[in-house]
Amino acid sequence: MKQRMWVKGCGALLLAMTLAGAAAQAEDHHGGGPGFGRGDRGGRAEHMDARYSHNRAYPDRGLMVRALPGSAMAFNRPNGRFYYSGGVWYAPRGPRFVVVGAPIGCFVPFLPPFYTTLWIGGFPYYYANETYYAWDASQNGYEVVAPPNDQGATTEAPQPPPPQGDQLFVYPQNGQSPEQQATDQYECHKWASSQTGFDPTQPSGDAPPNESDSQRADYQRAMSACLQGRGYSAR
Repeated sequence: MKQRMWVKGCGALLLAMTLAGAAAQAEDHHGGGPGFGRGDRGGRAEHMDARYSHNRAYPDRGLMVRALPGSAMAFNRPNGRFYYSGGVWYAPRGPRFVVVGAPIGCFVPFLPPFYTTLWIGGFPYYYANETYYAWDASQNGYEVVAPPNDQGATTEAPQPPPPQGDQLFVYPQNGQSPEQQATDQYECHKWASSQTGFDPTQPSGDAPPNESDSQRADYQRAMSACLQGRGYSAR
């Protein structure tokens, strides 16, 4: 399975929360390690998602955790606040967080570190953790969509979707883990946005219409420079 690269986020605030647990999360995704296996009370609370031969372990929905694992992104939605990390979605519950289903209609900047590509009616869907994502070129991001009618669906090893507009492809030249790459991409996004005044996670980049195209190009150059400085090939 491959990780996917930087694209556009949800039309909402993104917040990087660097917390302990990224290493445990990576271990779990690679074979069901203990990172996601225990809740607040110490009992196991994970399942193997074998649909479409995906075969990855994820925490059960309803699992309460004290802190968000890894580098999480925050999304403000009409029905509340959600956090996304490694293909798992969380919502705050008092001082803790609970594992929940993905909010339909939300856009994420990149796919989970591991996913399965489904072809349904000639259109690619990306599946992970009982969640379906679809590329939306108009939003330059991956939308969480309702489960499609998968009759006749075929699967394949994950492949990048065809190049779309100003989509940036990133390759880890120094063997960076998917979790490290996600963190680096998000930190570079924050830096590029602050330098150029363009934020692709907001409608029209949060830039004046007459400046959107030039600021988008500046943002892409800044992203590429930042990622290359961290040991990635970015094109």
